[in-house]
Amino acid sequence: MKTLIVVENFVMDGVKRVTSVLGNRLSKETNIYYYSLADIESFYPLKAPLIIARHPIDSHGISFRGDHPLDRFKTQINDLIDELSNGNYDSVILTAGLLTSFIPKIKRKIPHIRAIAWMHNNVDTYLNNYYIHMQKEFTRGLNAADTVVVLTEYDLLGFLPYNLNTIKIYNPLTIVAPKTSTLMAHNIAFTGRTDIRQKGIDFLIEFASLLPDDWHLSIAGDGRELAMKEFDALIAKHHAQQNVNYQGRLKDQKLIEHYLNASLFVMTSRWEGLPLVLGEAMSFGLPVATMYSTGADEYLAGGEHGILLDNHDPHNFLNAVTPLLNDISVRKRYADKSRKRAQDFEMATVIQEWQKILGL
Repeated sequence: MKTLIVVENFVMDGVKRVTSVLGNRLSKETNIYYYSLADIESFYPLKAPLIIARHPIDSHGISFRGDHPLDRFKTQINDLIDELSNGNYDSVILTAGLLTSFIPKIKRKIPHIRAIAWMHNNVDTYLNNYYIHMQKEFTRGLNAADTVVVLTEYDLLGFLPYNLNTIKIYNPLTIVAPKTSTLMAHNIAFTGRTDIRQKGIDFLIEFASLLPDDWHLSIAGDGRELAMKEFDALIAKHHAQQNVNYQGRLKDQKLIEHYLNASLFVMTSRWEGLPLVLGEAMSFGLPVATMYSTGADEYLAGGEHGILLDNHDPHNFLNAVTPLLNDISVRKRYADKSRKRAQDFEMATVIQEWQKILGL
């Protein structure tokens, strides 16, 4: 069996991270190749060959959210079809919306290939936000896919009307916790790119400004220049300079230390697919508290495995986590919930589902 995993690029973000981790693991079972539309060095280690499109796009690492994708990417679609045809691939995995829109053209040229559309975000976000200007092409791609893979029960119900062969498979944990936090440090962790609106950074900074003097928020992640300027402005607006420890982009041992040095993990996103960072934090034995998103709801099962606020109010969020800040025994109780839930996202469980789809 031979499978091509296609991405727009391999810059730092959750989609590319989980794609590399899953692909690397699948490469132990079958012939895996990666394919990128952009000629950008991969931020993540790849254990299978990476093929760059013959006519790479120049997107500066930004995902496409425009209109008329089949016209704009006509050359790249033909490049991809040539690679699939000449390489005699059995399956192709296409991540997110732009690449999913290519599926009807791929299937017309190579009808026998198994085309899998892998959805990493919330169905509403894809249809009514990210791909609203190419909704027709996106939904036709979903219709033409042999399988659509989604991450949550909410998205399973949302994508089923476009393809009856839609299945839910969790993303695997992408980091192995060598040990768990002692929960002693008065430090709260946040991990994520500085996308003000999606990640709710405005809520996050206001929440940080409300923390008791002996608690601090440690932020791992970075963003584009305009987002970082807004980030700095939010810290100044809320006088949160003493409450926030901004660490920038972290990976490997530095990221591990970020989790081990914390006693609580928070997330304030307005929307998420299935946020990898929640699973990471849980595997390190961190209690987790999040504002509502469908992805957080899936991880926490409506609040069974952590604190799930039903709104995006920073004052309410502080009230919800205050018992954990005040009492380590409460933190330990929630840490037990986290460690148990993290087991559902271990690679061994996830890889079996993907093996079924690929016919391995």
